[in-house]
Amino acid sequence: MNILVAGFDPFGDEQINPAMEILKLLPKKINGSVIDKLEIPTVFHKSKTVIEEKLQQKVYDIVLVVGQAGGRFEITPERIAMNIDDARIPDNEGNQPIDEVIQITGAQAYFSNLPVKSMTAAIKAQGIPARLSNTAGTFVCNHILYQLGFLQDTQYPKMKFGFIHVPFIPEQVVNKVNQPSMSLEMMVRGLQAAIATIVDTNEDIKKPLGEIQ
Repeated sequence: MNILVAGFDPFGDEQINPAMEILKLLPKKINGSVIDKLEIPTVFHKSKTVIEEKLQQKVYDIVLVVGQAGGRFEITPERIAMNIDDARIPDNEGNQPIDEVIQITGAQAYFSNLPVKSMTAAIKAQGIPARLSNTAGTFVCNHILYQLGFLQDTQYPKMKFGFIHVPFIPEQVVNKVNQPSMSLEMMVRGLQAAIATIVDTNEDIKKPLGEIQ
């Protein structure tokens, strides 16, 4: 299998993004599958363009994007992305909206077609906090997961796609009060476990993973 793993660059006031730090430490092969790595900008639409250009260069069986979710305690595979791309979009720097409106005619939402429950269980089996997430937020993380669903739906029907959020790493929270973090080593192990599960699993766990809050 050919797997593309993409990670966002630093955004906001952050000087690093754990997503890219994890990618730097990922091996080139996991369970026999070739891992290609790609840095993408934390910018609406431009992030999708960078991935789309990569997809035009090589056939990928799986595309997995990793992003930072400051404030979360666990590694969280995402189940679903909402269509919020029919609103006014930010400028190329991700700042104030511009007047152009881009209408996306895809579904109202796209579900990841990866075995997200099995991925969550595999991360936990490594002794690493993990949780299945039912919301990718409303920033570029949700946007890119939705766009991957749109690309799979309209151009790449055999492609599997998904998104994983990771917490801050410790050095990011030195000056942040009461913010959770996770070691980079632990997150790398968690991502490797998730990818190994994607490679080896044909059908997801049939088990509810709901939450009460």
